[in-house]
Amino acid sequence: MSPIPGSGLAKGLAVTLRTMTRKSVTARYPDVLPDLPPRTRGVIGLFEENCTVCMLCARECPDWCIYIDSHKETVPPAAPGGRERSRNVLDRFAIDFSLCMYCGICIEVCPFDALFWSPEFEYAETDIHELTHERDKLREWMWTVPAPPPLDPRAEEPKELAAARKAAEKLEAAEAAEAAAAARADEPSGPAAEAHGDGDVRRGGEGPA
Repeated sequence: MSPIPGSGLAKGLAVTLRTMTRKSVTARYPDVLPDLPPRTRGVIGLFEENCTVCMLCARECPDWCIYIDSHKETVPPAAPGGRERSRNVLDRFAIDFSLCMYCGICIEVCPFDALFWSPEFEYAETDIHELTHERDKLREWMWTVPAPPPLDPRAEEPKELAAARKAAEKLEAAEAAEAAAAARADEPSGPAAEAHGDGDVRRGGEGPA
């Protein structure tokens, strides 16, 4: 069945009339900040302590907007007779947000949770070169990263938390055992203690009746 001539125009006018009768909603930005969704992709924050300079984020970035420089340092052995190890030390970590397309691939592929989304979006600049955020600026954005949602109470405890809790319990037990051993070592024992005790009794018995 062929459509009635002018039906499309009638539908469009109906939508216009419905919109004209509704009350307009004005966003009073920047006096009133918008209520952003919890997973808003604003800017990327860097948790530098977790970065191992694996370069995975820079290699997977489709825009090549992540710049990383590092050098190697020799770490002395942890125990006598051990071997020296080498580790990567981060020198530069920068993201050019004038090229970034906010795909989130760098955050998804990071195996050590060093990159996080922040809902902050007010970082416009008059100079395009200022949109390249260095490691210090990226670290400041970490303070604006929202806390993760609570875990399901019925879920199993993560292995990392379980291992950390067991290690803490072992450490507390060892410290308690050392404190108890030190307390026993400070207590007097043997004939000297018995003689000291007898002297206290005799001294206690002396005096006015």
